[in-house]
Amino acid sequence: MIALFDLDGTLTDPKTGITRSVQHALERLGRPVLEADALTWMIGPPLAAGFAKLLGGSDEVQDAVRLYRERYSEVGLFENEVYAGIPALLQDLRDRDVRLFVATSKLQVFARRILDHFGLSGFFHGIYGSEPDHRNADKSDLIRFILDRERIDPAQAVMIGDREYDAIGARANGLSAIGITWGYGSRQELLDAGVACLVDEPEGLKEPIVTLTASTPRRAAGA
Repeated sequence: MIALFDLDGTLTDPKTGITRSVQHALERLGRPVLEADALTWMIGPPLAAGFAKLLGGSDEVQDAVRLYRERYSEVGLFENEVYAGIPALLQDLRDRDVRLFVATSKLQVFARRILDHFGLSGFFHGIYGSEPDHRNADKSDLIRFILDRERIDPAQAVMIGDREYDAIGARANGLSAIGITWGYGSRQELLDAGVACLVDEPEGLKEPIVTLTASTPRRAAGA
């Protein structure tokens, strides 16, 4: 049994750090600075894609990413909070011999620093994220990379996340996906993306993780 967890909006609530770092980038670029609540949609998609949408596809995207990381790497990644019930869930899953991995579009180095900071790294067999050159920022690419690197049978694994990108990436690689509703994606977004089920609190993840990873082999979408 193997479970891949998204990070932002799934294990931790990163709203303050991400939105303040986006605001920092906008201010440095001389762009209008939006309120935090108008920027929560930036939590989930690859950073460059989010800025491309926010800036209207301008040639300032790479500068925006650089400025964002300038603040986020020093301050923003710790403006974060572990969701209630997550440490107990991870401990219970480990006790049940479920192999746990992190699969996040965030830079891998940032993901590890966050998990180390909150004392969660020890629960995971591997922590995977994107690279500075944007490799593996797309969830489909990232999950494929993890499956290959760890030699994981997709039929024995499930992806858990709060946004459509998690479900789409899972389906592209033959995994089922569980949508969680305490993050930043809507219930409809997750259902439309094809999650196997929705879960409203961490405690509720145990049963579907065990059930979905015990299923028969599946073929990847489009295979």
